[in-house]
Amino acid sequence: MVYRVIQWATGGVGQAAVRAVVAHPELELVGCRVYGENKAGRDVGEIVGIESLGVTATTDTEELLRLDADCVVYAPLVADKKEVAALLESGKNVVTPLGWFLPGERDARLEATARTAGVTLHGTGLDPGGITDLIPMVFSSLTSQVTFVRAEEFSDIRSYNAPDVVRSIMQFGATPEQAMTGPMLGLLTGGFTQSLRMIVQSMGFDAEAEILPNLQVAVATAPIDSPIGPIEPGRVAAQRFQWDAVVGGEVIARVAVNWLMGEENLDPPWELGSAGERFEMELQGDPSISVIIKGLQPETPEEGLVRNPGIVATANHLVNSVPYVCAAEPGIKSYLDLPLMTGRAHRKVAGGG
Repeated sequence: MVYRVIQWATGGVGQAAVRAVVAHPELELVGCRVYGENKAGRDVGEIVGIESLGVTATTDTEELLRLDADCVVYAPLVADKKEVAALLESGKNVVTPLGWFLPGERDARLEATARTAGVTLHGTGLDPGGITDLIPMVFSSLTSQVTFVRAEEFSDIRSYNAPDVVRSIMQFGATPEQAMTGPMLGLLTGGFTQSLRMIVQSMGFDAEAEILPNLQVAVATAPIDSPIGPIEPGRVAAQRFQWDAVVGGEVIARVAVNWLMGEENLDPPWELGSAGERFEMELQGDPSISVIIKGLQPETPEEGLVRNPGIVATANHLVNSVPYVCAAEPGIKSYLDLPLMTGRAHRKVAGGG
């Protein structure tokens, strides 16, 4: 069976998702929502830098709501709940990296909408939506008596090719006061809290665990060259976001993100460490397990500005989930509800039939 897919937005994740849909043997791209007039009316293949696909991008939401499609890969900069509800009401399944990793009481109305329409909403991605929940859960089956879980990202943010986001939302180059009161901690907390709750729920930790968010910043001690321009002394050049699940004063699970604008001229003098850019996962149990995941960050910041593997991996996780989400029972479904999801073989080594 071939599932008909609409790509919603063509930023970094959206463009990588289009390429992944084209490469997936069970998917067909049939529509694309864009936000810039310079993209509207153009072939989607041209927008993402591949061959013509015969699909024209549009800014017309109503046109896409009417379009016959099985699933929407929903990846704008910020999620619009009303828009997601409209997509579900139109009879389309939705996969997104923007939340809904673990449904809760706050999602009751959207859950009802999906069930009534007979479709499914699934949140997935990389961090959160994979490294911080799925990977620890997979490795937890190899141990017992778990007392602590940690999932952590270490990234050079110079490789992230979204200068407006880095400057205006992430608050790099801002004063420490601006960064500490800026929007980023709030934007991230929803997703990472769901990751922690999924770990707590799936592994049987105390369901009353308290989630404590924390943000620390480091500032430049000398001008730092960056893709958003020079970061002047005293301005934010590194950030660490951390969320702890606490039971009885003891941290039982932690997810954290370390974003550095390089490793030079920082106060405090943070470093990525000898392992460089990476994702780490740790389980303390019997036996204890530690895992370092490489390959999801570029070798150099310059390479990342051209093609960031983390962005590609996020898009792939979305796209590879489409057949499973389309086949799922209606509602909001997490990894706890869906079967093992896999990628697909390259066409040159794929079997027939």
